[in-house]
Amino acid sequence: MCCSNTRITLKWKEFIKIRARQSRAIDRVSKQLSLEERAHWIRIYKYPCLNSISHCAASLILLHIDLQISASSFARRYNMDTFLFTSESVNEGHPDKLCDQVSDAILDACLEQDPESKVACETCTKTNMVMVFGEITTKAKVDYEKIVRDTCRGIGFISPDVGLDADNCKVLVNIEQQSPDIAQGVHGHLTKKPEEIGAGDQGHMFGYATDETPELMPLTHVLATKLGAKLTEVRKNKTCAWLRPDGKTQVTVEYRNDGGAMVPIRVHTVLISTQHDETVTNDQIAADLTEHVIKPVIPDQYLDDKTIFHLNPSGRFVIGGPHGDAGLTGRKIIIDTYGGWGAHGGGAFSGKDPTKVDRSGAYIVRQAAKSIVASKLARRCIVQVSYAIGVAEPLSVFVDTYKTGTIPDKDILSLIKENFDFRPGMMAINLDLLRGGNFRYQKTAAYGHFGRDDPDFTWETVKNLQPKA
Repeated sequence: MCCSNTRITLKWKEFIKIRARQSRAIDRVSKQLSLEERAHWIRIYKYPCLNSISHCAASLILLHIDLQISASSFARRYNMDTFLFTSESVNEGHPDKLCDQVSDAILDACLEQDPESKVACETCTKTNMVMVFGEITTKAKVDYEKIVRDTCRGIGFISPDVGLDADNCKVLVNIEQQSPDIAQGVHGHLTKKPEEIGAGDQGHMFGYATDETPELMPLTHVLATKLGAKLTEVRKNKTCAWLRPDGKTQVTVEYRNDGGAMVPIRVHTVLISTQHDETVTNDQIAADLTEHVIKPVIPDQYLDDKTIFHLNPSGRFVIGGPHGDAGLTGRKIIIDTYGGWGAHGGGAFSGKDPTKVDRSGAYIVRQAAKSIVASKLARRCIVQVSYAIGVAEPLSVFVDTYKTGTIPDKDILSLIKENFDFRPGMMAINLDLLRGGNFRYQKTAAYGHFGRDDPDFTWETVKNLQPKA
């Protein structure tokens, strides 16, 4: 058991009303703990309260216990229900993620030269071929083929052996202008003021935040994403020279529900499937993944002797990238967001300019949800916003704190409406979403759009939300 110094606060019922002498009450409660656990009591707080029926003085006792035992064992001992939840991620060399990165690289190029570009760029790929297609209206001069080849090369697709040869693959381009019907409805052919710009389409988007990690993101998602990023790091720096670009990760965590808040207890299962060269053995793969990927990423406190590891369980993963599977923009929307937590409206992000509320709407509600949790108004929160095409004002804004709020949800909703402007044109300005270039959007297309410590991820900046006195 390696979950040391795990602090667990036990609230004995909702408000324990003790009519007897406090010393006897403490003795009664302490008998429910083992000698080992009693030895790790830090302090006992006593809060006076009043029994409204008997008018007898009473006390609420909170026991703060610093345990040297496994948190999961403690939870089971006291019949605290736990559950398992799983999130996955994929590397930048996964064919779907390759397509996301190409689409966002093209968006970067357009916005860098023309911030008013209207971009809806899709990418697909299969063996020895990459195709970009969609609708783009821009004053920018964009070399689509060069962007495709540069992006693929940067990922590591430099020969047919690894799944794609960036310099010799076929590149197909089929780009048209944005529909004039959409253009006049959304931005009036560039005659509307920013506050008047309508949503590029209908839809609903969700933002989510939870206090279980410093990033205010779900632990399952954070660990799966960081494992994937670490795989790429040790591939590119040659720590594990046998690695190839494609790969997937998955993490299962045992959780406890603490009144609506999610409390991670331990990592139950780690799964890594990574593309590799012909020479490496399965034993070497397992050893390297354990030493250079898992250990640097997953904190010791979450691992124990019961954690299950599946490392390349299929036994062979040499053929990968577009040679192994077809890829398409927008097929990894759960990986892009919260790993299955919260909710998702269904719209993808990559290749879309800020007038597409699938993207900008999801960014603003992430900022709202994160600000709620960071401001200690709730331990966990989801925010929804919805739009109609051509209409600037959102149709609805919704907040749910899963009963973890310190003030009523309706009051939190009022704070959100006062502090965030959900109109597409204003979101683009307030979050600086019209700025492209310098891989600004391409960076979002691998390893998640949220929970990243990067100044370009402006939607991760929190606002201090405080209720009015």
